[in-house]
Amino acid sequence: MHVLEAGEPARPCVLLLHGFPELAYSWRKVMPGLAQAGYYAVAPDQRGYGLTTGWDDDVARYGMVNLVQDAVSLLDRLQIHKTHIVGHDFGSPVAAYAALLRPESFHSVVLMSAPFGGAPVGGRAGSIHEDLARLGRKHYQWYYSTREADENMRRCPQGVHAFLRAYYHYKSADWPGNRPFPLAGWTAAELAKMPTYYIMELGKGMAETVAPHMPAQAAAWLTDEELAVYAAAFERTGFQGGLNWYRAATNPGFPVKTGRKTIDIPSMYIAGASDWGIYQKPGELERMQKEVCTDFRGCHFVEGAGHWVQQERPERVAALLLEFLAAAPRRTATGS
Repeated sequence: MHVLEAGEPARPCVLLLHGFPELAYSWRKVMPGLAQAGYYAVAPDQRGYGLTTGWDDDVARYGMVNLVQDAVSLLDRLQIHKTHIVGHDFGSPVAAYAALLRPESFHSVVLMSAPFGGAPVGGRAGSIHEDLARLGRKHYQWYYSTREADENMRRCPQGVHAFLRAYYHYKSADWPGNRPFPLAGWTAAELAKMPTYYIMELGKGMAETVAPHMPAQAAAWLTDEELAVYAAAFERTGFQGGLNWYRAATNPGFPVKTGRKTIDIPSMYIAGASDWGIYQKPGELERMQKEVCTDFRGCHFVEGAGHWVQQERPERVAALLLEFLAAAPRRTATGS
């Protein structure tokens, strides 16, 4: 497992889990502040991503239990008994399930972008695909679960660098169409109100979906040099490793069985105010706060940020994390 680190290993640990299509590198702007404040920040390339090796194409290996075990095994390898855990995007449900499955290993949990309401997306389908198809649309998570998705993005005519530039732009606060609002329910009519990066046009792949939204210039929060790190990684590995997470999550044959229904360690939620991820699963945000997280410390929508909140507004995210961590239980002994 490839890992980025900042700070002294003897200090309290903060484990940072990225989402799709990202890398440990996505935490680069937050880690120095955590280290400066006295924490040991650890960010791995998760299973299927970046420079982490040893993964294959067996979808069963990408279920939540395995992804949680990856995180716990990393802590064991680093001789860290207990840590704070932070997850963004698809890293958010991994962090949430880690708190459910292995609460003894975590002081606190921070969920970013993706709220956790306790219901796996694979159990939500119903007739939604047929209903969306009648509207000329389809759900991106089930598209990502198809074999064509990797080829569509990896071999796209614009190239991986341009694809990622448009993709990151389209989901950021830089795209003026990102003005999210709560949806009334899990129905095709409501889901179709979301942008096409979530509820895609029926006949298009993701490469064609984002291409019209290619910005005229690089974003201030993601330079071409920084973007090149992502492009090189996905040109080398393709996207299938990350897409396998979706294949497992949308498959009702891979349920996550937990003995607990609530997250009882201190918890917090952060998202960009322009992030549709807040509302993409209607009702999740409310269930997270009222039913799932019993020691919920705050819900923060960061202005000027979209989906990539820790990259778009890293100073604000770091400040929120440090305020939360200071109030949450923490050990100061070596290996904590």
